Amino acid sequence: MSNSKEYKLEAFSKLLDVLDELRTKCPWDRKQTNESLRCNTIEEVYELSNALLENDVDDIRKELGDVLLHIIFYAKIADEKRQFDIADVCDSLREKLIFRHPHVFGTVNVKDSSDVEHNWEAIKLKEKGGNRTILGGVPETLPSVIKAERIQEKASNAGFDWQQPSDVWEKVKEEIEEVETEIKRGNDKLSLENEFGDLLFSVINAARLYKVNADNALEAANKKFIRRFNFVEKQALKENKTLSSMTLDEMDSLWNKAKELEKQAE
Repeated sequence: MSNSKEYKLEAFSKLLDVLDELRTKCPWDRKQTNESLRCNTIEEVYELSNALLENDVDDIRKELGDVLLHIIFYAKIADEKRQFDIADVCDSLREKLIFRHPHVFGTVNVKDSSDVEHNWEAIKLKEKGGNRTILGGVPETLPSVIKAERIQEKASNAGFDWQQPSDVWEKVKEEIEEVETEIKRGNDKLSLENEFGDLLFSVINAARLYKVNADNALEAANKKFIRRFNFVEKQALKENKTLSSMTLDEMDSLWNKAKELEKQAE
């Protein structure tokens, strides 16, 4: 059941009051700076990301709160320096949302979300203080898989993309062949790294074209591998064995058993 807008505003106001008091009376909160909070913020965002992947509603609510705390904390620090406050943050966000949605708040007509995406980059280039180039808005510090996805999305929105999703597979095959060629040469590690990079970039692009989030897919694969490997290790312990003492065939047998149990549980 959703709370009223008035209650939401009151709850947010009370949260700001609590932070104001902590900033004044708590030694730990009082000494925090943008620099001291930055790494904690990254950690909190990753914890939120994990809660979202697990679809754990209680955890999502909790982690959203932790991220929100960091947002209002940074705004509080800026307010103390007379730079801006949380109201300025809200106002600038509201203005940006209105500017970037002329099909809602203006007279632009769009057919579907694809039209919105294609208009997006052109709109951002017009913004005051916005991106000067199409790829200029991709943060340098993004994790590599997400960064590749964002680069490809922006290029696609500018019209630089395959005509059909199936066209990408020739590029993937080409990159595999180039990796194999470089391996056979066996001389230049940097060249091999570059070819693997091209291959990974092309696979991420293929995932995008088939509406699959590559980062989510890879994380699901990570979790699946961990789950199955843990099963193999536990089964080995039940047999008074260590993995290092088992043959690959023995481990494969337990691995296949883990896969079979997963299928039965579906």
